[in-house]
Amino acid sequence: MKQLVILGAGTAGTMVANRLRRALADDWRITLVDQSETHYYQPGFLFIPFGIYSQRDVVKPERDFVPPGVEFIVSPIELIEPERRRVWLSKDGRSLDYDFLVIATGTHIRPDQTPGLAEHEWRRSIFDFYTLEGAVALAKHLRTWKGGRLVVNVVDNPIKCPVAPLEFLMLADWFFRERGMRDRVELIYATPLSGAFTKPIAAKHLSNLLQEKEIQVVPDFMVERVDPDAKKLISYDEQEVAYDLLVSVPLNMGAEVIARSGLGDSLNYVAVDKHTFVSPKYPEIFALGDAAALPTSKAGSVAHFAVECFAENFVHYVEGLEMPHKFDGHANCFIESGFGKALLIDFNYDVEPLPGHYPLPGIGPLTLLKESEANHWGKLMFRWVYWHVLLKGRPLPLPALMSMAGKWQHN
Repeated sequence: MKQLVILGAGTAGTMVANRLRRALADDWRITLVDQSETHYYQPGFLFIPFGIYSQRDVVKPERDFVPPGVEFIVSPIELIEPERRRVWLSKDGRSLDYDFLVIATGTHIRPDQTPGLAEHEWRRSIFDFYTLEGAVALAKHLRTWKGGRLVVNVVDNPIKCPVAPLEFLMLADWFFRERGMRDRVELIYATPLSGAFTKPIAAKHLSNLLQEKEIQVVPDFMVERVDPDAKKLISYDEQEVAYDLLVSVPLNMGAEVIARSGLGDSLNYVAVDKHTFVSPKYPEIFALGDAAALPTSKAGSVAHFAVECFAENFVHYVEGLEMPHKFDGHANCFIESGFGKALLIDFNYDVEPLPGHYPLPGIGPLTLLKESEANHWGKLMFRWVYWHVLLKGRPLPLPALMSMAGKWQHN
C-alpha cells in the first residue's frame, strides 16, 4: 500500500486530503496530521475587532472536514527525515513512513522576533488580529477605547493576506465614524514597502482611497524594536513612530519543524518549484499553501487555486506521467473598504491587478479595482462557501489559472 502523509490541516492540507481521497485508488493510505483539532476561518479574524463576526463564526472542528478513509492524527510534528522518508510525531514518539509527503504547515506570527513587541504591553496597548486570541482581545479593547493615535505596522514581508492591514485601517475608519469619534482617532499605516499600493495600475486606481479616509501612510519603515513604555516604534535608521494603540502584524514565519528538518529558508518556508510545488532536492516532497516559498501572496485563494492544479498533477506524477498543469500564481483578494463596500483584485506571477469585471466579462457581478457593495457581500458570503464547498474539495466554477477575460489592459 502506498503512503501519502499530509502535514498541516489548514486550508491547503484539508483540501488536499479531500481531493486526493477521491482521486487516488484504494491502495493508497492517506494520513493527515495537525497539532490542533480546531479549524479556523482565518479571513474572519479581520472582522472580529469591529463586531462583524464573533468567535463562533470562525471556528469548527477539523474532523468535520476530514473525509472517510483518511486517518487524522492530532499531534505536534517533531521532525521530518527526508532521506529516510519518515516523519516523527511528538505524541507518543510515533513515526510515519511515507512514499509521498505534502507539507502544508502554514505560516504563523512571531512577535517574539521583534524586541519589545511581545513584552508587558502585549494585548494591553499592543495587539494583533492575525490570531483568534488577538482579534478577540482587540475587540474587547476597542469597545472602551477613548481614541488617540492608532498605528498599524507590518514588521516585514511576506505576511499572510497582504491586504489585511489596509482592510483593518479602512474598517477602523468606518467603525470610528459610526461611533461619532473619528475626529478623536488618528490612523497611521507604517509599512516596510514603498507605499500602501506598490503595483502601478493598482496604485493609479486606489491611490486616493486612503487619503479620502484620512489614513496617513509612513512608507519604507523597517521596525527594529518597540519601546512599549514610551509607546513608540523605532526603525533600523532610528526613525520613530509614536502610538497610543499599536496593531502589529508581526514577522511571519513557517513552522519550526521545517527549520529542525533542514527543509526551509531563513523564514522556515519550503523551497519548491513555483509551478508544480515539487521540492528541487526531494522529488517525493511537495509544499503547498503558506508553507511554500512561492513568489505570490500567502492567501487562501492561492492555496485554493494551487490545490486545484496540484491534485490533478499528483495523480499523473505518481504514475510517472508528465504533469498537465503549471500553476501561474493565481490569486484574488477582496479588500474591505468600509461602509458596506469592498474592492477585488485578481492577479498572478506575471500580471498585476487590472480593472474590469470578475468572473464573467462585462457582467461580473464583481468589479476589479473598484469599490462596490457586491464585492462586500461576496466577501461575507465566501465564509459559507469556505465551510461547505472549498474545504471539502468540491469544485467551484472559477478557473484555477488566471483568465484575462473581462480585464482592461490599457487603463
